Amino acid sequence: MSQMLLESVNVGQPVALDAGRPDKRTGICKQSVAGAVRVHGLGLEGDAVVDTRHHGGPGQALYLYSREDYAFWAARDVATGPGMFGENLTVSGIESANLCIGDRLAVGDVVLEVTSSRIPCATFARRMGDPGFVKKFRDAGRPGAYLRVVAEGYLEAGQAIELIPFAGDRISLGEHFALVFMAMKKPLPREMITRLLALPLAERDRADNLERLAAL
Repeated sequence: MSQMLLESVNVGQPVALDAGRPDKRTGICKQSVAGAVRVHGLGLEGDAVVDTRHHGGPGQALYLYSREDYAFWAARDVATGPGMFGENLTVSGIESANLCIGDRLAVGDVVLEVTSSRIPCATFARRMGDPGFVKKFRDAGRPGAYLRVVAEGYLEAGQAIELIPFAGDRISLGEHFALVFMAMKKPLPREMITRLLALPLAERDRADNLERLAAL
C-alpha cells in the first residue's frame, strides 16, 4: 500500500435535489474547501447533516472515499471528483474496501476510527441521476468508510495519513458491506454477529446487529 494522503476536505449545506420538492433537502452535495477545517465529535465545522435518522452521530461523524475507488467509477463513465459521493474526506493510497473496522487514521493531531461501510440509499441514486445506482454501488463493493472522531483538531488537504491497523479481529469494509446485504436475505450466523458486536461499530450498525442477535 502506498502512502495515504488527504486529497480534499468537503462540506455541504442543505439543497433540494428535486426542483418539484424544494422542502425535501439533503446534505449529500459536498464541495471541496480550502484551508484548515475544524473537525469535532460530530463532524466537520460548516457541514450539514439533514437526515439525522440515518446519517451523522458520533459513529458516523465523517464519511471517506478514495481516489482509487473513484478511478473504478471513472472507467465506467460515472461522474467523479471530490465530494461527488457525499464524502467529507477524499483520500488516496488505499481502496476503501480494504480498510477494517477499528482501523485508525492519524492525520496531524486528528485521529479517526473506521466504524462501518456506507449502505447506498435512494438519495444517493438521485444525487447520481441514476435510479439504478444503488444496485451498481452494491455490486461494485467499494463502500467507502464511516469514521468516528477519536481526537479532534483541524484537517486540511495535502496532509499525510498514517494508517494504524486494528489490533483485534479484522473484518474489512468489503466483508462488512457484503454481510449487510446478506443479512437482508437471510439471518447471519450467531458467530458472525458476535464477531461484529465485538468491534467498535457505528451506533446504528451496532443496534442493527443487536436486533439480529435477538431475533435468532
